[in-house]
Amino acid sequence: MRCRKVIGELCRLACSIDLVSYMVDVRELLKYNEVVRHRYFESLANLSWEEFTKNREASFNSFRDIFIHTLAVIDYWLDFLGKETLKSKSNILSVRARERFEEYGSFDDVKAYMRRVEKRMDEYLQTLSPTGLKKCTVTVEKHRATKISAEDILIHVFEEEVHHRGELIALFWQMRIDPPEMGWKGL
Repeated sequence: MRCRKVIGELCRLACSIDLVSYMVDVRELLKYNEVVRHRYFESLANLSWEEFTKNREASFNSFRDIFIHTLAVIDYWLDFLGKETLKSKSNILSVRARERFEEYGSFDDVKAYMRRVEKRMDEYLQTLSPTGLKKCTVTVEKHRATKISAEDILIHVFEEEVHHRGELIALFWQMRIDPPEMGWKGL
């Protein structure tokens, strides 16, 4: 019994220790994504508009559509973090409403949207405290409640973009184009 009590106390203490200084800060990951996003945009802007918008049968058909999708996901989750409300199924509809791909008729349109989303993210991160990073909310999807923190959402945003960047890499390789360098911390 005493052993369980000691283990319980050790677990409680371990959970109260701030481990942030030992882990990668999600804000660094998001900044990394922003730098790499710019490299990819520059490479994409070297394609002709026809190549950029060509249906390649990928998750969102074209380079443009994949790139816009990643921005729309960031945009959506920033709305969520600001309002802290999420209605079942509305997340998919809300992202899709932002993805009117045909409205982005030039590289300048895409770049303007990228800058607008990045500005929103920068403003959000500048106001985010360590307590705010850990603040939790509950979402309900498919009749299942899930407790998530702001940090969980930001990690998801990071992961979502990396996931689709893999698609962009594959599409570049299919065209025999080397994708931009993207190693963490210059690795």
